[in-house]
Formats: sequence, structure tokens, C-alpha cells
Amino acid sequence: MNVYLYFSLIPEALIASNLPPEKFGQYYATGSGYKSKGQCLFFEVDPSFKSDFFDIKSAVDRCVPAADGTPKHSVYVSVYRVLEHIPISALGKLHLTTSYGHTLSLDRGELPAEHDSCLHLYQDLAPVNSLVVSNLEPIEFYESVTSKPTKYIRFPGLFFVELELDELAQDPENGQANSLPYPFIHHLREALMVLKPRTDDQPSTKDSKMVHRVHSLEFPYRMVKKGFYVGNGPDLAFYPMLEHRTLRDNYNQWWRSANI
Repeated sequence: MNVYLYFSLIPEALIASNLPPEKFGQYYATGSGYKSKGQCLFFEVDPSFKSDFFDIKSAVDRCVPAADGTPKHSVYVSVYRVLEHIPISALGKLHLTTSYGHTLSLDRGELPAEHDSCLHLYQDLAPVNSLVVSNLEPIEFYESVTSKPTKYIRFPGLFFVELELDELAQDPENGQANSLPYPFIHHLREALMVLKPRTDDQPSTKDSKMVHRVHSLEFPYRMVKKGFYVGNGPDLAFYPMLEHRTLRDNYNQWWRSANI
């Protein structure tokens, strides 16, 4: 039976499993009676990936079906410092699973080239789970906490997603927020008002502001803006999110379960 390697983001972990992606997502999101349930995100990892930091061989050797043929659901390789020890080149598809166990698979794409003169909301998922507002574009934001740190905070790598701000991206004080499902709108406005969208004539003196130091790892999939970013050192990859219309038309079951 095949052995798959998965890099989970909720929580950060490297896992071996006999289950293919869709079945693994269903198991990992809905679990068994004693396991906490909820949405999950995970990468496929190149099965030929080798590392001196992880004892992958031992995990693979233990990842065997039961005597009755039941596949081994999971063997944890590591739950510590996973992101920084997996090269971006070893990552395959990104899978988004709803809390009801439906999985959507995303392919890697080109990093966005366009620049928006607006404010941004970033949800970090690994190696930290912070919520940050910033006037930096995603690539600049990544570099500001990894390869070109602007402050004392520095990470070896980062997985994060940009979330929608709607009118607050341009006018945090007066912009409408009725379509935003966040329960912390007042606090979000206050954090955004500390920043200003950057322009060539008016650079900002403050680039980012923490909204929540430790934030829930779950977020509404429908609020993803553009897509997901994963980086390790100087290497950064982008996984574009599908448009809402495409999700409704072609992945209706996933879309419905993501918005219940």
C-alpha cells in the first residue's frame, strides 16, 4: 500500500499515511471520537524527500495497514520546526479541507505581480499563528519577517494567507464592514487606522501592526484574497485560490460545506 507524506499546517506537523489526499483530509478534519475536529490545510510532500532532521524512514516503516487491511491513518514524523526543514521544492499540491471533510486541491502558481495601494490582513499559520495588518505587499511582508527583517522578529520561513478587508483596505475609519465575518471588527479598525496605504509620495513610517498575537488557526475560506504563500528562507511559493464563481460551479459540495 502507498505511503504518502503530508505537511499539515493545522497544526504544524509532518505525517506519513496510507490514505490518499481526499481520504486523509476527511480523516484529519472529522477524525475519530477522541480527536478534535475542524478545517485543515496540508501539503503533499515529495515521497522521495530525505532529511537529516526528520526520521522519515522509521515513520514510513511503521506506516503499514492493519492485519485486516485497514490503512494506517497517520504516523507523526515531527510536530516541531517542520516548515524550516522542508524545502519549497519538495512541496506539491495544497489541500484545503472543510470541517465537514470535503477537500479542495490547489496547484502552485506564479507570484502576483500587481501591486495594490491598500492595506492588507495576513493570517500566519506556521510557525506562528498571528493576525497582522500591514501596508506591505505579500512578498514584502514575507521578506520583512524572514530574509530581510525590518525589526527584531525573524522567522526561518512562513506560511500565511491574505484575507479580505473590503472597504477597510482603503478607508479603515469609515469603510463599510457589513460583509466581513470577523468578530473583532472594532479592534481591526483600530489596528488599521494606525497604518496608511503607502504611496510613492507618502511612504509610511509604520509598516505592520499586530491584531492578535495568538489567533485561531481557522478562518473562513471564502475570505481568502488571491491565495496562500509558503516560504523557506529566500524561496517563496504562491498557491492561488479559485474564484468564488468557479468554486460554486465546479466544486459546489466543497463550497457549500465551507460556508455552512
